[in-house]
Amino acid sequence: MLILSILFSMKKTPFLLLLLLTALLSAGCSNTGNKEEWAIVIHGGAGSARSMTPEAREKYMDLLDQALKVGTEMLENGAEALDVVTQVVVWLEDCPYFNAGKGAVMTSNGVHELDAALMDGRDLQAGAVAGVRDIKNPILAARHVMEDSPHVLLIGEGASAFAKSMGLTMVENSYFSTPERLEQIKRIKEKRETPDPKGTVGCVALDRNGNLAAATSTGGMSGKRWGRVGDVPVIGAGTYANNNTVAVSGTGHGELWIRRCVAFDISALMDYKGLSVEEAARKVIFDKIDKMEGSGGGVICVDKNGNIAMEFNTNIMFRAWATASGQNGTAIEH
Repeated sequence: MLILSILFSMKKTPFLLLLLLTALLSAGCSNTGNKEEWAIVIHGGAGSARSMTPEAREKYMDLLDQALKVGTEMLENGAEALDVVTQVVVWLEDCPYFNAGKGAVMTSNGVHELDAALMDGRDLQAGAVAGVRDIKNPILAARHVMEDSPHVLLIGEGASAFAKSMGLTMVENSYFSTPERLEQIKRIKEKRETPDPKGTVGCVALDRNGNLAAATSTGGMSGKRWGRVGDVPVIGAGTYANNNTVAVSGTGHGELWIRRCVAFDISALMDYKGLSVEEAARKVIFDKIDKMEGSGGGVICVDKNGNIAMEFNTNIMFRAWATASGQNGTAIEH
């Protein structure tokens, strides 16, 4: 109203008034920011830093950098977002220091049961597997479920049989074990450690063609009851991607993520209320999840313009990010 009052108080011709008004209004709409050619965020789980030594922190920072490099090199060379998130998560599954693939936590009876999911923002196609015990890379099985079956989610023995028919590498359950995980389940059984629901890996990406994708993989909650499935393979809870809004991968207390439909809720807040990706992620993590019982967690997000959000209500979240314009970083603490 102030702009209009000033304009109409000036003794100018209607044509000049129109030009000035157009310029002012255009200037007011010019702060939307430039779209990134590509963007990527990865996470290696959320949790507590109480027991992390400086040496361990340095090791995880290096591992996050290595995983990020896998994705950035692919995006720089024009790879599709779906291929990027798949390969980054494969790398994280093969790394024995994260709770996914080799190095995953154990159930209360000493068995590894793994979950994974991915989603393509172009057409909302998705694939997931849950409770698998012998698929070396569950995220590859999820990809095959999406592309080579009429289904979204396969579980247990059925998922394993399908993965084998697709030619994926099958392993003994002991392949996933590490000395650290064997010691951990011993402490849990002896009630010297409380089962921890936080621990996942994930990747979200925007490619040069404007396509979004998300992928997530996990061993689940340490010391969980056998057969328990968390949020990761539940599309819209721990994993979601939509080219119109955002790609999201979550890490945290899965039961809360399922009940809150966390990943989809972030997309919905952006779509229906016009919130930015950072506003939507913060609202879900701090105004919704934070008020529930449980131990929380976090999310990584990249929107259709390459804007990034990484929100968590735990002490730490292992994360790394990069964009075509040169934004990049690796972090663990707030």
